[in-house]
Amino acid sequence: MALPSEKLAQSLAVLRQVQQTKKSIRMILGGSKASAIVEKDYRRWYQEMFAPSVMAGIIKISDIAGYRLNQVYIRNSKHTPLSPEAVRDAMPVLFALLKNEPDAWIRAVLGHFIFTFIHPYMDGNGRMGRFLMNAMLASGGYRWTIISKDIIDDYMAAIEKASVDGDIREFATLLSGIVRNNK
Repeated sequence: MALPSEKLAQSLAVLRQVQQTKKSIRMILGGSKASAIVEKDYRRWYQEMFAPSVMAGIIKISDIAGYRLNQVYIRNSKHTPLSPEAVRDAMPVLFALLKNEPDAWIRAVLGHFIFTFIHPYMDGNGRMGRFLMNAMLASGGYRWTIISKDIIDDYMAAIEKASVDGDIREFATLLSGIVRNNK
């Protein structure tokens, strides 16, 4: 069990990470190159997302230290994410694609889809994919977008179809409708 001073130090570290994420998003909203910021900061965002689970003792800090070391399988999906070895090759390619794509909307759709297709972490890939999508959308002046519970089944079906059949159109169309209706 952690001593009170250790818990305080952990809480302060999480607070610093939250401030850094806010700074990243402010930079994107301010016109900085979103793809470069995402590439530089996404690992910290991931660690920040799971820091409370580490502090609560639910997971070990080593679980959020980097890319997964084991093969993962997605419940109720026919898609098998890339092998751990392939993840290390695929992530730089994803960031190169984001850097070379001038259209924020295309960066958002492809960034989200490819990130979740790769599935670089043991858990939280969907949340990170949606955060990445929103960072790219924000860079193009779009509003922050939430995938609401009332359409989650359609969202999951569309991303499954894209992952298994290699046809991203339904996923892109669904996201377009969500973004368009997000006023």
